[in-house]
Amino acid sequence: MLGQMGIWQLVIIIGLIVLIFGAKRLPDTARALGKSMRILKSETSQMKKEGEKDKGHDGSGPESPAEPAPRTIQAAPGDVTSSRPVEEPGRTTQG
Repeated sequence: MLGQMGIWQLVIIIGLIVLIFGAKRLPDTARALGKSMRILKSETSQMKKEGEKDKGHDGSGPESPAEPAPRTIQAAPGDVTSSRPVEEPGRTTQG
């Protein structure tokens, strides 16, 4: 669909976005969207790594470390206020 859009349609869409969000809030909105995308990407890659680790590379099954290292969401370079540890729920068994 994007290939069928002309220059004027794109200009109108960009103009509407500026009208809706305002020119002052656009950089903050884009920055927040970028942080959200980085967090999503890091979480999905971490889930993939955990899934591969649970399967084991030699087929022997899951390897359980004694104490896993705490995970940290990485912030953008130079942004020291957004980096924070991830709180994970404790594993409990009900019986």
